[in-house]
Order: sequence, then structure tokens, then C-alpha cells
Amino acid sequence: MRLAFMGTPDFAQVSLAALLAAGHGIAAVYCQPPRPAGRGQKPRPSPVQAFAEAQGLEVRTPASLRNAAAQAEFADLGLDAAVVAAYGLILPPPILEAPKFGCFNVHASLLPRWRGAAPIQRAILAGDRETGITIMQMDAGLDTGDMLAVEHTPIGPETTASELHDRLAEIGGRLIVEVLDDAAAGRLASVPQPADGATYAAKIGREEGRITWQDAAQVDRQVRALTPWPGTWFDLADERVRVLATELVAAAPGGGVAGQVLDDRLTVACEAGGAVRLTRLQRPGRSPCDAAAFLRGFAIPAGTVLCPASS
Repeated sequence: MRLAFMGTPDFAQVSLAALLAAGHGIAAVYCQPPRPAGRGQKPRPSPVQAFAEAQGLEVRTPASLRNAAAQAEFADLGLDAAVVAAYGLILPPPILEAPKFGCFNVHASLLPRWRGAAPIQRAILAGDRETGITIMQMDAGLDTGDMLAVEHTPIGPETTASELHDRLAEIGGRLIVEVLDDAAAGRLASVPQPADGATYAAKIGREEGRITWQDAAQVDRQVRALTPWPGTWFDLADERVRVLATELVAAAPGGGVAGQVLDDRLTVACEAGGAVRLTRLQRPGRSPCDAAAFLRGFAIPAGTVLCPASS
């Protein structure tokens, strides 16, 4: 099929690679414009742009698709379909309607749960036991179109956002190829999304990484959901310490107020649900390390209160 691919981050790159491996023709790749990055704040192409250019594909990076010129340029591609994965720009009706089969979205949740920008992180934060990929026929709403294919995958008690991201990206790449095969063969079937159960996966903000020690299970989910970005952290001795991994402790040994270090293994009391042990941390400008190595260079004695739960 003759396709446009529309995506920006690593998650989308996997689907683009799967389409190329399946032999589809990519007429153009659309990405968000390069963003300033690094110490020099020089514009850096997105993972999809870098990958597409390495494959010799035409790349377009419009700031918007709402203007008539961009829409005409898209229509002139003469597409069978457009595949969209974490693109980051709204597609207006002229774009949605231009390809023969329309636009197919690779979405990282079991719609209608977690429509929106951050479905992977929100699923872990909410304690969901499963998630998946939905291939959706795009319409003018926010992730509201009919479902073309769905695949489930579990979220375990130790599943991290990075692990889930990679697993879902692989599923998405495989599933979109199957959907395109069905479309080409005339056997594509769509199912409307259920009316009940819709939730919104709001974009993750940096301040959501602040650990407030209110609930042990929630702290553990927070670390697993928000590492590596935006990261989870607490402030101590004028330093912002990143928490990279934790484990739950069934009961807080010796009690303690929320945020209080209870022993020499960085077990921290929480306001509800026991305690959490910090197993991997990082100081500013230092390499990540396990708790024992961290404490050799940055003592945090038992009794220290990292921050009150209400702060």
C-alpha cells in the first residue's frame, strides 16, 4: 500500500520499521519539527525523523496541518492510508479524509480507557493490571474512532514504563501490519468504542515526579511509571535526589512518620500502606547506583524525614 507515516518518538519508530519490513511504500514521513536539546540547545530531529532520513525517506515537519497548503500537499500524495503513532499534532478533517482508507492510529491503551497523551504512564499510575494496543480508525475526536484491532498485555507488579513502552511498541508494529493486510484484502472490520469506561490520559508534568510518601503502593507505581521521564525525586540537603527503583515493604518496621527513613537500607515510612525501600538512586551529576553504594557517599541516617507527605 502507498502510505504516509505520521509519528515522532521511539514508540512510533517501531511501527515505521515494521511497515518498511512488510514492503509497504512510504510516500512521506511526517514528524514534529526538531526541538532544541542538549547543552547547546541545538535543534535535534526526533527519533522517527532520524530513522526515516537514514532510510532515504522523504520527511516533512510542518508545525501545523491546519493550513490549506499543508493539506493540499498531503492530498497530492495519493495515499491508500496514513498510519499515525504518537504524532503529537491534531489531524483536521481534510487530512483524515484524504487517503483512500483514511487514517489508522496505533494507540497504546485498551480504548476507550486512557485516551490522550500519556496512556502508558497513566495505566501504571492507576494500578491497572492490563493494557494493550488499539488500532483505531481516526475521526475528528480525541481517540474516539472505531476500533479495528485490539491486543491485550499484562501489567505486573514490577512492570516499568520503559518495559511496557517497548512491549507495546512491538505489538503496535505487528498489529498495524495485520490491519493493513485486512484493508488491502477488503476484510477490514470496525467496532465502535464502548460508551462507558472512557478515561483521559493527561500529559505528564514534571512536578508529578515529586514523591510525597502518602501511600507505599502509589510511590512504587510512581517510580515505575515516571522513570526515566520526568523522573521521581525528593529534596534533601539542598540536593534533588532521583529515585530510580523501589520495592514495597509489607509493614513499616518501627513505625515512623510519613517520609521518615526507618533503617540503614533506605526503607521509608509512608502515610498509608506500609513502607517503600529505595533500591536505586542518583545524585545530581553522578551516576545511578544501588542504595548501599549511594549511602556510602551520601549518608541518610535512620530517623531522617525526607519530606512530609503534605508538602
